[in-house]
Amino acid sequence: MSTVDTGADLGGWQTLRRGLVLSPELTDGIRVTALCAVVASLGQVLTPIAIQQTLDRGLGAETGAGVDVSFTVLMAVAAFVGLLITSAASYLMTARLFRAAERGLATLRIKAFRHLHELPLLTQQTERRGALVSRVTSDVDQVSQFLVFGGLVFVVSIGQMLVGTLVMLWYSWELTIVVWVCFAPLFWSIRFFQRRLSRSYGRVRARVGQMLSAISEPVVGASVVRSYGVQERTQERIDASIASHQQAATKALTFSVVSFSIGGVTAGVANAAVLVIGILLGIAGRLSAGEIVAFMFLVTLFVSPVQIATQVLNDAQNAFAGWRRVIGILSTPADLVDPGDDGVALGVSATGGLDVEFDAVGFAYPGGPPVLHDVALRLPAGARVAVVGGTGSGKSTLAKLLTRLMDPDTGAVRVGGVDLRTVRESSLRRSVVLVPQEGFLFDDTLRANVRYGDLGADDARITTAAEELGLGDWLAGLPAGLDTRVGQRGESLSAGERQLVALLRAHLADPDLLVLDEATSAVDPRLEVRIAAALERLTAGRTSVTIAHRLSTAEAADEVVVMDAGRVVQRGPHAALVTDPDGVYAALYASWVAQRDRPSGESPAPGILAR
Repeated sequence: MSTVDTGADLGGWQTLRRGLVLSPELTDGIRVTALCAVVASLGQVLTPIAIQQTLDRGLGAETGAGVDVSFTVLMAVAAFVGLLITSAASYLMTARLFRAAERGLATLRIKAFRHLHELPLLTQQTERRGALVSRVTSDVDQVSQFLVFGGLVFVVSIGQMLVGTLVMLWYSWELTIVVWVCFAPLFWSIRFFQRRLSRSYGRVRARVGQMLSAISEPVVGASVVRSYGVQERTQERIDASIASHQQAATKALTFSVVSFSIGGVTAGVANAAVLVIGILLGIAGRLSAGEIVAFMFLVTLFVSPVQIATQVLNDAQNAFAGWRRVIGILSTPADLVDPGDDGVALGVSATGGLDVEFDAVGFAYPGGPPVLHDVALRLPAGARVAVVGGTGSGKSTLAKLLTRLMDPDTGAVRVGGVDLRTVRESSLRRSVVLVPQEGFLFDDTLRANVRYGDLGADDARITTAAEELGLGDWLAGLPAGLDTRVGQRGESLSAGERQLVALLRAHLADPDLLVLDEATSAVDPRLEVRIAAALERLTAGRTSVTIAHRLSTAEAADEVVVMDAGRVVQRGPHAALVTDPDGVYAALYASWVAQRDRPSGESPAPGILAR
């Protein structure tokens, strides 16, 4: 099992290169966009040039020939036309950047979400849910804001700096050197601050994920918080996560403010130096009045982009920190690799269903002791098998391996004679269905939740399936029938009703191998009788493996597999196993019968089932 990569080892250029590979739409039409940026930048220098020409030639400051009205009007028109061209180029550049950025980041978000879904459950569990959600939501949002707004401003700012420098050189190489000397310390300090900002904003993005987890968990578990009166303790945890985020964000912003302030001081020094030295050069006859005024405008066009670019680079660290975290998800290997088209498709035996084989299977959860030890087990196709055992015996782990939610550490799990690691994911999910202990329901209608078993099922098919399971009257008795809203996580239904929906969903899927993990554990005795009859029909003609808690399920099975301490210790029909006084099953059954038959209100005696 691998942990979710943080992407913290990626540098700025590495992040940018990986990001562009993952979101190729970001570079769509980049040449035309760059051309628009160049035109927009060139347009910025037309006004200073027009002012210089108007002062020196139009108003006769340099020639002494008096005012040339026609030339002055010509310069005004030229400046106006340049403004129109610049505005049009800026609009086109902005629109193109917006579209490319949003398409690229939509692709990134989709890829991250899909890959997150492909990661094994154990890998996902190494990080809190809120932190994972923040990677494909708020982290991508930070990248989006930077590329759409900061990236746009940065491109224009760099263009203005380059064009401004070239025009300044044309007017006076001496004053150009003065400007660059003034800004040299700022350019040097940017590298110093960027390294610290990168680390600081990396911590900020991590704190955002922690804060979302701290807030979302008590929202989902609101009933537990209120039932146990732990609102104050819960609020303390939330407050602590918010304070931690605030501290990290404040530190990062401090670096950002210092960097931006240095840019402001540098701009003031540069303006003052240019003014003083420019006047001296003018007195010496090296520059005209118009050229000095034009140069001051050019310095402003140079200074403003430098300050903006400095701020954008600071903001970029926040965006890149989020970008790294998203890339980290995509860099995390999917341990359960889908062989795709190279994989094997599962068939069905002539007798119906699929046979199952555990061949010397061993498994341990990360950081824990082995849960399964050299399990060797073969189940014939079409058999109805109940797996029983005390808590921690390994029976639920057996179900997860059988449905390939996890892969064994040693040995192999074969279905239909094929190692599950070589089976195409699409074929596996069509042929093998797991009904977990708590069937997860989405915040939608009953119809939408049931149709996860068969997305093409219409209302008639769903109603027929409910009748086949003996649930027709239950379905008809719901407030809005199939249109009944189940609420978030199915909270509008009882625990037993949620299990009924899970069974109906599995029935629609029509699998060849049905794995039920405590599927009726939350159903009351009256419903259990109804579902037992439905399961009799549901399991006919297919292999079924039921992780049984209520041993009435084991009584009805063709064969019972008994797990103890991660090993198969007994197997056989219920009638044979229950008569073996030295076997684990007989003790399990006696304990279950004692608890089932005890008078209401009497405390249960400790037994094997309580282990």
